[in-house]
Amino acid sequence: MKEVVIVGALRTPIGCFQGTLSRHSAVELGSMVVKALMERTGVDVHAIDEVILGQVLTAGAGQNPARQSAIKGGLPNTVSAITINDVCGSGLKALHLATQAIQCGEADIVIAGGQENMSRAPHVLTDSRTGRSSVTATGGQPGSRRLVGCV
Repeated sequence: MKEVVIVGALRTPIGCFQGTLSRHSAVELGSMVVKALMERTGVDVHAIDEVILGQVLTAGAGQNPARQSAIKGGLPNTVSAITINDVCGSGLKALHLATQAIQCGEADIVIAGGQENMSRAPHVLTDSRTGRSSVTATGGQPGSRRLVGCV
């Protein structure tokens, strides 16, 4: 079994909800990290076998956000990439899968981690399409109801 080592570790700064980083999508943030990681480690982009990124809230992010981050981060389109969703453990699960791939001889160099921007998470109004009543989230008395989804 191959030994697994971490060659480089990098992350974006931790931002506040609706703060400075909120205007950047998870893919933009992920691609910034991929690009900086490649620059700092000096690893040839063609040596990367796979990118595995966890992302919980992918609605509106397009197809395979990990692949988008890899390509926008400067990796060639020949590098395989997968996005996984294991809820809050997604980034750690990505690291686990990367470790397994290396130990089993399926890969030599894998970029693994997570990407997310909770400020950009879609909001959902339950039953808004049908006009059925929904509990008032703010501004109402406990137990008060209002009609949502009708103009």
